[in-house]
Amino acid sequence: QEDGFARALRRRAEEALRGSRMVAVCQYNSMPDEDLVTLRHYLRKYDIHVKFVLNEVVRPVLAQSKYRNLLPLFVCRNILLVSPETRAREMLRVLKGVPQVVLLGACIDDTILSRQGVENFARLPSLEASQGQTVGALSLLPSQTSSLLQRGPAHLTALLDEHIRRLRDTGGSTEPPQGQGTGNQ
Repeated sequence: QEDGFARALRRRAEEALRGSRMVAVCQYNSMPDEDLVTLRHYLRKYDIHVKFVLNEVVRPVLAQSKYRNLLPLFVCRNILLVSPETRAREMLRVLKGVPQVVLLGACIDDTILSRQGVENFARLPSLEASQGQTVGALSLLPSQTSSLLQRGPAHLTALLDEHIRRLRDTGGSTEPPQGQGTGNQ
């Protein structure tokens, strides 16, 4: 009977890990039930789910998955914070107010990160902002190049227009003005 229960727990752990882009391992120290319900509520707002796991159950699951490098973090009472999205900034904001839950490390988009690594990841701009900055930087160079390439012909056109205007003002003569001979005098 215990084997069936352990299998069910392992299956639940596998399911939680399978659909997650962010898996955070936290040390869990006892806290009042009301505080735990509040923590779950705030995390669920960001689609982050709290999973209580037994080390004996989760270790074999982790050992056979891409999360095997997280195994050293499972030495005490742990919980997993899992999310189908990378919500590191929001997770850290919620955990800041809960001293009973200590972030040990995480795997975000298949990258193992320490606590400091998660904090650094959370400070990065969003993907959309980075893409916008890249597009802006890449479009600046062609526009500057285009402007430089158009400057020469525009200047030449302006000079020719001025030359034609002067010629019209002087009576249309195409002969050089007096005093500017061809050098044969």
